[in-house]
Amino acid sequence: MSPAGRATARSWLIWLTAVLVYLLAVFHRTSFGVAGLEAADRFGVGAAALGTFTVLQVGVYAAMQIPTGVLVDRYGPRRVLLTAVLVLGSGQLLLGVADTYGLGLLARGVLGLGDALTFVSVLRLVAAHFPGRQYALLTSFTSAIGYVGNLAATVPLTLLLDGPGWTFTFIAVGAVTLLYAVPVALRVRDTPAGEPEPVREAVRPAQLGRAVRAAWSVPGTRLGFWVHFSTMFAPNVLTLLWGVPFLVQGQGLPAATASALLTVFVFGSMAGGPVLGALIGRRPSLRMPLVGGYLGGATVVWAVLLGWSGPLPVGVLVPAFAFLALGGPASMIGFALARDYNPLDRVGTATGVVNVGGFVATTVTALLVGVLLQLTGGDFRLSLLAVVAVLALGTWRMLTWWRRARAHLFAAEARGEQVPVRIRRHRWDRLPEPVRLAA
Repeated sequence: MSPAGRATARSWLIWLTAVLVYLLAVFHRTSFGVAGLEAADRFGVGAAALGTFTVLQVGVYAAMQIPTGVLVDRYGPRRVLLTAVLVLGSGQLLLGVADTYGLGLLARGVLGLGDALTFVSVLRLVAAHFPGRQYALLTSFTSAIGYVGNLAATVPLTLLLDGPGWTFTFIAVGAVTLLYAVPVALRVRDTPAGEPEPVREAVRPAQLGRAVRAAWSVPGTRLGFWVHFSTMFAPNVLTLLWGVPFLVQGQGLPAATASALLTVFVFGSMAGGPVLGALIGRRPSLRMPLVGGYLGGATVVWAVLLGWSGPLPVGVLVPAFAFLALGGPASMIGFALARDYNPLDRVGTATGVVNVGGFVATTVTALLVGVLLQLTGGDFRLSLLAVVAVLALGTWRMLTWWRRARAHLFAAEARGEQVPVRIRRHRWDRLPEPVRLAA
């Protein structure tokens, strides 16, 4: 399933063209973070209704991941990326002219749909154009470049909203996104030079179900799902919705300070992603120990954040957020597992399955925190225990499937099959045979 052993300049150009679509998608995804006050005035709604924008968009994104993976495998990443650019641009144009709450929700739903089509497509191109040893590194660089879009959706977008205003800003960024369809159409190709385009069949509901079941039946895919679920949701919950309220209302910090503290997540992920990708690219056997180390450290961080007596000092918040920020890069390990344990023609589907994990966890946790805030009268320490509960669930399931995936790997090795990673057997690897695939 490996592509050619060496990436060409054409492969790098294809990846760069495609990854800029992902940058645009992250920009559109996070643009509402600085437009919240303007949206409240424009649509005449309160905080609860504003939260619906985020939950809707993340929910659409999560719901579309498996269909996106199947579409990428059937129609190719180039067509899906083109569709993503057109949908994203149209969504922002609609948001620019929206003057009612319902129309604004529709626009954010359209943006969530376009966003959902991007990341899996880019990773499918990486799997096709680059050797396996570079997959983790390119995945991390893809994620890091996405955070540039996050940064562009802070100060630059704020200046545009304060200057030309809502309508001009969102129509302009929507138009730029639509125009980017031209380089995508001209530069992106599904296969390396010299290789024929695969014959693709129409997607039928029965085939879709079989493709998803086939990917889900692989223990490596299941492990990737729970890795993604348990590592990336907490940073998302803080940066997309509850971080600023926690710091302002729960810790008494000024809004400007709270916003500045959230940039620690952006810079931490941008710095940690390539380092982690390079490390596991050279030593794939370190992937799961690093995930386990992150989850153990995150448990300690949350114990400090929620158990601290009195307001948390900035000197504690900065290193705590910097460590939690590594959850984004760590979640990329889930995609490497999907790539390693599935044939190339099913990598898109498996990647979509894995990508559902973190966004389902994000949506559920964001809703739980909101419900608990209402029930406790705004007690953030009690409400954020929802994060700890979901973290515990994800860690338990991740450990379960780690053991099962290892047993599956040892069994394949004993049959003389080629395995993607060679690992050492430990006493705790002794599992009853056959390995059960029940969730």
